[in-house]
Amino acid sequence: MPKEIIFNCTEYETRIAILEDRVLSNFYVERVDERSIAGNIYKGKVVRVLPGIQAAFVDIGLERSAFLYVADIYNETSGVDFFTNGDDNPIEYEKGEHPEQYTHPIEDILREGQEVLVQVSKEPLGSKGARVTTHISLAGRNIVSMPTSYHTGISRKITNEQERGRLSEVIEKLRPEKHGFIARTVSEGKEEAELKGDFDYLSKLWNTIRKKGQQTGAPELVHRELSMTLRAIRDFYTEDVERIVVDSEEEYQELTDFMNSFMPYMKHSIDLYKNNIPIFDHFGIELDIGKMLKKKVWLKSGGYIVIEETEALCAIDVNTGKYVGKRNMEETILKTNMEAVKEIAYQLRIRNIGGIIIIDFIDMEIEANRERIFATLKAEMEKDRNRTSVQKISEIGLIEMTRQRIRKSLRDTMCETCPYCGGRGTVKSSTSVCHKIFRELEREAVYDIAGTFCVLVHPDVAKLLLEDENNTLKNLEKRLGRKIIVETGNGLHRENFEIIPVQ
Repeated sequence: MPKEIIFNCTEYETRIAILEDRVLSNFYVERVDERSIAGNIYKGKVVRVLPGIQAAFVDIGLERSAFLYVADIYNETSGVDFFTNGDDNPIEYEKGEHPEQYTHPIEDILREGQEVLVQVSKEPLGSKGARVTTHISLAGRNIVSMPTSYHTGISRKITNEQERGRLSEVIEKLRPEKHGFIARTVSEGKEEAELKGDFDYLSKLWNTIRKKGQQTGAPELVHRELSMTLRAIRDFYTEDVERIVVDSEEEYQELTDFMNSFMPYMKHSIDLYKNNIPIFDHFGIELDIGKMLKKKVWLKSGGYIVIEETEALCAIDVNTGKYVGKRNMEETILKTNMEAVKEIAYQLRIRNIGGIIIIDFIDMEIEANRERIFATLKAEMEKDRNRTSVQKISEIGLIEMTRQRIRKSLRDTMCETCPYCGGRGTVKSSTSVCHKIFRELEREAVYDIAGTFCVLVHPDVAKLLLEDENNTLKNLEKRLGRKIIVETGNGLHRENFEIIPVQ
């Protein structure tokens, strides 16, 4: 399937769209003042150790301390051998067991004030700080270097056993001792000389990082991950990409230099876009971006899905909508659910939704149909670059799944909490506000001797008070023995009001 990578680069943000058969398949956006820190390596200082949850907080120089879990601590952090049995003798490991998989309680490993070299594995999300690990990984074009691990592996997306064996032999031949590497999907079919270039580059990079980490104080940034444009080329540029189009001359030159240096074996075509029409308008991408932020997504059959993101999880509801089918209800439901499966997989990827995801499919009576939905969703999610785990459909039609969350979702990147509703998604009705005003007037009448109260309210509330609620207002005046004047405050929030005593 032919692909195109489109870059829209400005002084304030960078947007990247990946098209497959001219259909948007992936979208990424990064603001200049909100540059991603995932992949960055810091020298941090432990500020608190929490034995109760086997974790620690590490100051890496950000607003909030980073979270380090005990399983994410490597045995050689800061040059200290954490994996000893207390008398300075190395622990004996079972054959095939990696030392980094064994951990002592965190209070025996870390102490407050200790300096550690950590890498951001998850960006700060909501009220949570970044999650960090001491298991450092450095991504190259064809391989991923893991200098703090002994593990070697091959991408699961390379399925040919002969090719997997060949790559394993090449890695074992080239890798330094006690240094882990993973062959990425794009390494399939690559010659040893091309892979060696990655090995040499990543080994030098790690030596530079390690030396800087030893020389600098904490907290301090030791290594910054590549810019989003260069990461996109490193991670997404494959032989089926027909062309790359960029609308910035500066980025065009940087991309060209990067590809000439790190991908000399690849035939690449980068075009500098010079048309006056904005590049995303030219390729029809801008309209698709607007749709990505909507809760309701229509299916071709007339059904639809509703996507609700919260801080804890994402809930997706499937509905038949306008689709009524042709034969029987079970067939109608199955077709809607099947169509929803592919759309859900696409929306999760395009919106970069991660964490816990609950999908409420339309209930199906036939067990075989339920299994078919589960198998299809699992197959669709296996195409995702992010790790996913899909559980079988429950008796009430729910599927629980998780998707690896490293960076903010598209909604969290492009939107902010509504200043009007405060993130609730709703506001009190005008009627509810009117009734609250009546109660507040009764309280004021007890403590204030003023003969008149002026009530300053939102125009919608004023209209209701003077029309539908006018009789209630008049009765309240009689009961309190006070005159009540309603005034409009155009700048007021609909839920807010002010009661002013008038002598």
